[in-house]
Amino acid sequence: MKRIAFAAVAVLAGAFAATASPAAVAAPEPSADLLAAMQRDLGLTAGQAADRLRQESAAAVLQHVARGLAGDDFGGAWFDAATGKLVVGVTDEAKSQRLRRLGAEPRTVANSAGDLDSAKAKLDAEKAPAEVTGWFVDTRANVVTVTAKRGQAQAAQAFAAKAGALAKVVETDEAPRLLKDIRGGDAYYINNAGRCSVGFAVQGGFVTAGHCGSSGDSVAGADRTALGAFEGSSFPGNDYGWVKANSSWTPTAKVNHYGGADVVVSGSTEAAVGASICRSGSTTGWHCGTVSAKNQTVNYQEGSVSGLTRTDVCAEPGDSGGSWVSGTQAQGVTSGGSGNCTSGGTTYFQPVNEILSAYNLTLVTG
Repeated sequence: MKRIAFAAVAVLAGAFAATASPAAVAAPEPSADLLAAMQRDLGLTAGQAADRLRQESAAAVLQHVARGLAGDDFGGAWFDAATGKLVVGVTDEAKSQRLRRLGAEPRTVANSAGDLDSAKAKLDAEKAPAEVTGWFVDTRANVVTVTAKRGQAQAAQAFAAKAGALAKVVETDEAPRLLKDIRGGDAYYINNAGRCSVGFAVQGGFVTAGHCGSSGDSVAGADRTALGAFEGSSFPGNDYGWVKANSSWTPTAKVNHYGGADVVVSGSTEAAVGASICRSGSTTGWHCGTVSAKNQTVNYQEGSVSGLTRTDVCAEPGDSGGSWVSGTQAQGVTSGGSGNCTSGGTTYFQPVNEILSAYNLTLVTG
């Protein structure tokens, strides 16, 4: 059985190596506005931004093939912007040559992704002290990183120790909070009071952050006319929900670019760690950065949320629930973060594919 399974992976890997190129798996041509935002926030030229999007599109496909080939020896993967390649951690050096033939850059690591996820799961099962701001699998460092408030590392050590030797404590100036202080989403109102941002349209409504509303809460659109109601909501633990719209509203594949042409979502292929990513929210508009880590648990004052993606993109209160895209691929909805768009910050999003799966929803694409 194992031999048959490996043969199947080998055939898939060979097909990918023979046919896949940045052009072959590239998303639809990005708009000039998207390229301009990447130039502004990532310090790229227009040509560099276009090349990077093509490389990241190829990496997004390659990471899944590499995971299948490496099997239990898979140690995580991330996009290296300097080389334009996907770096794949592997605990068995013997598999490095196969990964290299796929176009990946193999790196021998001590811990498998499975072991790191298991170590993080131990922390997820515990109640974190107030000194701890979050924890995540740090793919590049091949450890579980526990972030603690500045000067509070020692107080966080006992919590980190529950994950064993695979965890390390890092002090941070971050003070994560939910971005709902002034509900300022891409224009929808909850119970005729707070506002949050629309995430992505789905058949029958849209997805957004769970902390924005509870099941049954009424929702009005930007023009204050009735839009629908929260059909489902999960927070804390998760931070996702969806709003079922009435017949007066038509879901579209568009994401507000703020000052530029709308971005039309074409799918929801998950971007790799290190890939560029952009966020849309009505408080601060459109901002870009990179994916720092996946499967982060954030210990908000209201409770911990697991499975979030960590980014170096800025956001501010009122951006909650808004859209995250990589190229034209939907990535997630804004949960919370720290900092602001003047000095910079860290922001987390709930991956969109998990939301679609949880509620059996279909993303609207164009």
